[in-house]
Amino acid sequence: MLISSPAPQSEVHRQQQQSRSPSSVSNIHKYFTASYRNHHHSTLAGSSNSGGGSGGIGGSAHPIGSPSSAETAALHYNNNNNNNHHQHYLSSSNNSSSSSTSSTTRRFNYRQQQLQQQQDDPADDSGAITVDEYKEILGAEVWIEIPKLREYARHGIPREVRGESWLYLFGIQDADRSKEVSTQKQRIQDFEQMDKEPTESTKRVRGEISRYMRKTYIESSRDIPRLFEEIISAYCHQNHQVEYYPAMVNLCAPFIYSIKREWDAYLCFEKMVNILDEHFNEESVNEAVAKFMTLFHTCIPDLYSYFEEEEVNIKEWAASALQFVLSRELTLENTMRLWDTYFSIPDAGWIDLHPYFCLAILKHMKEGFEDLEESEIRTTLMRLPALDIDQIVNEAFNIRHEILVRQISDDCL
Repeated sequence: MLISSPAPQSEVHRQQQQSRSPSSVSNIHKYFTASYRNHHHSTLAGSSNSGGGSGGIGGSAHPIGSPSSAETAALHYNNNNNNNHHQHYLSSSNNSSSSSTSSTTRRFNYRQQQLQQQQDDPADDSGAITVDEYKEILGAEVWIEIPKLREYARHGIPREVRGESWLYLFGIQDADRSKEVSTQKQRIQDFEQMDKEPTESTKRVRGEISRYMRKTYIESSRDIPRLFEEIISAYCHQNHQVEYYPAMVNLCAPFIYSIKREWDAYLCFEKMVNILDEHFNEESVNEAVAKFMTLFHTCIPDLYSYFEEEEVNIKEWAASALQFVLSRELTLENTMRLWDTYFSIPDAGWIDLHPYFCLAILKHMKEGFEDLEESEIRTTLMRLPALDIDQIVNEAFNIRHEILVRQISDDCL
């Protein structure tokens, strides 16, 4: 089967898309990534970014609950299909039964909503957000418009402005520009005073860094291994109760390759660990995985059964994916793109949505998995191919919505 990039849509085709029923539009999620241009090294080469590390985290998931700020954000999400990665997709055969859904559980399609908005107001094109549009927000003299920055970030942040955008979205940098100089100076002083000397686990850290960099094929003009070591060492010294573990390197990498200043990257990492710790300490990893497995069985029963037949230990994958925010399983570029959407959701609402993103990946790759055997499935799960994160985001919000609709329907009975 030939692999080709999606051709640009004509105006006639766009209008045809707008007139489709929700069930036919939902078939866009029946694609499985078969090829992806290997350009991580060219995309990130020479990046002038810096980074942060991570601490011990227990896994957790809250699959069903009342609509939160994350759900509100999901309902307003417009999926961006005009990504800049020139990805290639292998079209799977359509299953007619899967395209028929009841009006009660009708799927949202955020790209369809976006196209309708453009038809109503052709001047309102919220497709690919340009670097200049980000720079216009980030270059404000008095006040950074955080809500607008969040809206942009949901569609993905260009590499050139990702680090600076994350600082505002994460609350490290204050939206009030008048405080910028003083807070920056304080952050530098605090970081310089931290103990960054090698720890007993430094040798293990260096080995994991070396393996990670060989695996990801990332090039940079900066001393990346030193940044890994200093940030992870600083965190371990500041948090004596935390012992080093290999996944710290995976959690550290997105910050290292996105944020210019080492102290800012450290603070982003530290805040993320605090968010994860606060959430995951509420329940054990086993409890989180159990909830995820219930969702998996409910949402994708045929794939669940197939994994059981092949004796695939999906719990092992779920434990890692839930605890470490998919940083071990996704490519670095996919991880950063996914975190763009996560950080755009206020009040760390992404933490409640995360299990649905894990489910969306399984559903997105379902037909491909069904052609594999146990060992091949396990290898693919542990190191996922490069994916279209825009489709994953769209699918995750669809799954979340359908679960809430189903719960409301059951409560009314």
